[in-house]
Amino acid sequence: MTLPMAPRPVGGWLVDARLSLLDRQVLDADGGPVGVVDDLELSDLPEPTANRPVYVLNLVHGPIVLERIVGGRRPRAHFERVPWSAVAHVGSAIELSVGEERVPVGWLEDWLARNVIGRIPGSRHVPR
Repeated sequence: MTLPMAPRPVGGWLVDARLSLLDRQVLDADGGPVGVVDDLELSDLPEPTANRPVYVLNLVHGPIVLERIVGGRRPRAHFERVPWSAVAHVGSAIELSVGEERVPVGWLEDWLARNVIGRIPGSRHVPR
């Protein structure tokens, strides 16, 4: 016995954000790791009487978990966002349609590269 296919929503995918998006590995178009989805930015929540879906605007990644443990909040400008329009496939990992150069680099990773890794002798060139 074959079950009928679920109807596809018009204009987008229907996903359970908690099961299919949060804590998933994000891969760029070349299959390289970008990060892990820590949070989502959603469209405005509809009013309780409205029968409208909520849309994912951006996947948010970075050291957000540390804030939840220690407390406090970083400025919104420090969040690394990947627009939902860049998502090509949602599966065991979230695959993007853009390459690594188009994915935002986290401020912490950039700071560490400049101030820690960059000061190690020999770190500025590829070893032979």
